[in-house]
Amino acid sequence: MSTQLSSSTQKPRTNLDPLFRLITRCFAFLVLALLAAILLSLIQGATPAIKHFGLGFLTNASWDPVAQEFGALVPIFGTLITATIALIIGVPVSFGIAMFLTELCPLQLRRPLGVAIELLAGIPSIIYGMWGLFVFAPWFAEHVQPWMMESLGAIPGIGLLFQGLPMGIGVFTAGLILGIMVIPFIASVMRDVFEVVPPMLKESAYGLGATTWEVVRHVVLPYTKTGVVGGIMLGLGRALGETMAVTFVIGNAYQISAGLFNPSNSIASSLANEFAEAEGELYLSALIELGLILFFITFVVLACSKLLLLRLKAGEGKES
Repeated sequence: MSTQLSSSTQKPRTNLDPLFRLITRCFAFLVLALLAAILLSLIQGATPAIKHFGLGFLTNASWDPVAQEFGALVPIFGTLITATIALIIGVPVSFGIAMFLTELCPLQLRRPLGVAIELLAGIPSIIYGMWGLFVFAPWFAEHVQPWMMESLGAIPGIGLLFQGLPMGIGVFTAGLILGIMVIPFIASVMRDVFEVVPPMLKESAYGLGATTWEVVRHVVLPYTKTGVVGGIMLGLGRALGETMAVTFVIGNAYQISAGLFNPSNSIASSLANEFAEAEGELYLSALIELGLILFFITFVVLACSKLLLLRLKAGEGKES
């Protein structure tokens, strides 16, 4: 009797699952709609430059607003080279930091060091740029660049990369600053994925006599390779789109040189420097086309990273 009374007094439950699915689906399609809107607006703004220059815009190295002659080769070159230098510097350092925090760091220092590294990611990029221009660049030009030019510049083959004037600013400095900026992002992701490795796997390897490096190489990295690649791609995306820090130290010169110490330009720094002073439809359209090219480069990078992750997942469990 009491059971029937309690069941009769219960309020009817409302099924909110259809509404929940509808809301989440709307959120997902909202992101796609925003992406499509951004792409369409870039294409619309870049249409005059696309019609005027065609595919030659991608291979033209000149940028002359007076003569209305524009080309994207120098910004594309600077963007790709600085991002590559950033990864060459940032990935090994980030891997070492993550490995130290998860395997070698004392427990009382693990949390403070981890928080300090994460705080580096919150520093505004303009602070990195100002520090690079006023502090790092003069010191680099006086103490490091002359030594690199004398020692590395004499090596056949790679010596051309270390030629130029010891001014402190240039492609190499921009890539170095970018490398410092992406370290917190990559290191944080690597540390988090390293921490999810089951302790039993590592303890078993240590019990079989493996060293720390062997455990990292044969246990940790195979288990977390998908997350490691994702962290690297996150850092690459950060490096490709960085604006203010690169603008301060890259030199902002429309020239292509084999020497990494020479000034150049990037897509983001070109937009930051010239968008406000762009006069005329063709000038503004050329800058918008640069933004469209950066959008396309970022999309290609993300697509390649996704394909790489799919190949890694497909290769899991197979003998190499």
